[in-house]
Amino acid sequence: MLELDSPQAHGWIAARLSLDPASLQVESLGGGVSNHVLLVLAPGFRCVFKQSLERLRVEQEWLCRRDRIFRESQIMRDLAVILPPGSVPAILLEDQENFLFAMEAAPEASQPWKSPLLKGEVDLDHAGRAGALLGTWIRESERHPEWRSTYADQTVFDELRLDPYYRSTAARHPDLAAHFASLIQECGEHRISLVHGDFSPKNLLVTDKSMMVIDWEVVHWGDPSFDAAFLTNHLLLKAFHRPQSRLDYAAAASAFWRSLLEVAGPEHSWLQPAAMRHLGCLLLARIDGKSPAEYLTAEPVRNQVRTAARQLILAPPSSAIDAFERVFS
Repeated sequence: MLELDSPQAHGWIAARLSLDPASLQVESLGGGVSNHVLLVLAPGFRCVFKQSLERLRVEQEWLCRRDRIFRESQIMRDLAVILPPGSVPAILLEDQENFLFAMEAAPEASQPWKSPLLKGEVDLDHAGRAGALLGTWIRESERHPEWRSTYADQTVFDELRLDPYYRSTAARHPDLAAHFASLIQECGEHRISLVHGDFSPKNLLVTDKSMMVIDWEVVHWGDPSFDAAFLTNHLLLKAFHRPQSRLDYAAAASAFWRSLLEVAGPEHSWLQPAAMRHLGCLLLARIDGKSPAEYLTAEPVRNQVRTAARQLILAPPSSAIDAFERVFS
């Protein structure tokens, strides 16, 4: 089987795309802990190849089925019908044998929203777009009942999110285990709409006027409050990283939620209190789970996050703004 990080990949890609190997440039985009991702460039042509890994690149052993890659390509085809143009990449080809696909690249000027956020550059329009996109697929899920069965399997979500984030963290904090167990149960039973499962700023590629959502490998039919909490948690984490910008991150959280609830509709008013039950557990998971936030390395800051997370777990906030005010009061 071909691996995209092998020396043979360049020639193989050129052949699949019917391009001259000499004109082809291939750059690794890393792929996080769970994939190989390559940017492929040729005159007048840009695309991205993505291949799933079975063993993830983390210190602790973390395994996941490789065929998750094809659910990811399918959801991007499905969502292209309901989201604004350019909100998800177009699929160009699939290779079942090698567990990979190729998709259109994001606009050349785009960057992960995470990059400016880490520098304290907070654009409220980006936050609003993120909320609108999430609100759209929550609302539109009701009009696509076939998705309920197509994306019913939560195995990969369990392997890549619930187990490394919730069970792993609960094992290190046994006095909080019941809270994590309750949320795991809710994720399995409260099935309302599509759930991205990794709805974070690193997976939102932005320009001044656009946003593309990538990395759909843990998509499933489930509880969308997880997505809303996941994004909120990343804004909260950035506030620990750059406390001088915490009011800006809080404003982004407010803009995100305002847009989300407006687009999803009043029948989804339950989303925010439900998401706030996840927030403290997700916050603690990014310190003591299998995928700690790489930018929070100083132990005094990590202890601050642990203290705040416990407070939010034991007494969930009523809203994202309430969470910011309580944590940083």
